[in-house]
Amino acid sequence: LRDDIYMNNLIFDNTDKVLLGIDVGSTTVKVVAVKNGKMIFSCYERHLSQVYLKTLEILDRVKEQIKDDKICIAIAGSAGLGMANHADIPFVQEVFATSETVKKFAPNTDVVIELGGEDAKVIFFKGVTDERMNGSCAGGTGAFIDQMATLLNVSVERLDELSLGYEKIYPIASRCGVFAKSDIQPLINDGARKEDIAASIYQSVVNQTITGLAQGYEISGNVMFLGGPLYYCKGLRNRFVETLKLDEDSANFPEYGRLCVAI
Repeated sequence: LRDDIYMNNLIFDNTDKVLLGIDVGSTTVKVVAVKNGKMIFSCYERHLSQVYLKTLEILDRVKEQIKDDKICIAIAGSAGLGMANHADIPFVQEVFATSETVKKFAPNTDVVIELGGEDAKVIFFKGVTDERMNGSCAGGTGAFIDQMATLLNVSVERLDELSLGYEKIYPIASRCGVFAKSDIQPLINDGARKEDIAASIYQSVVNQTITGLAQGYEISGNVMFLGGPLYYCKGLRNRFVETLKLDEDSANFPEYGRLCVAI
């Protein structure tokens, strides 16, 4: 209910057409529909590699809200380009989409950190906009967190719960899942607390983001955190906030964080 109230207070451009945004990522599909300046539908679901089937399943649900209205539609996301080409629908690059959404709804933002299923982005808005995005490696992303949860034989939700009870942080590589497993397995063998390992996994994601993408640029001011992992994982949020030494006023976790690209 709180999410619905928050989302309904977002002010979109008023138009008689339904604006339909589809963000097809490496692990999830996000769909947002806006009519008369109000969001009438939103969805965030894992596609489990069934990209087309899941997208069509969600669009069947959207039909009930749209009916015979005219539609203005665009597709974004790392797995959306092929779909956009096949359906002859405009494709929007996701970093550009993120920037436009943030400029509209939070123009005082200085830096955006966004973590997805297999990619990560840092966008600097101070002065000339500078956008950084990781390459083909999924290190330090949602897929990496999934892998580490599997290694600990827990769900991602349980991994997050464990991380909140940590007492010690261990150095763990996050640039590659293989390196991370090489660091974690000895800890497991030595009987290290799962709480400490879980928090250390999150800390490695933070370190990878800051060193790998920021590359010396200072992450300060009003920092917005976007993407599914940062929306759902409270422990990951805490590691970012503590590492960057942010206070409540400068760390922003908006309710639309998981839907930003689709919006």
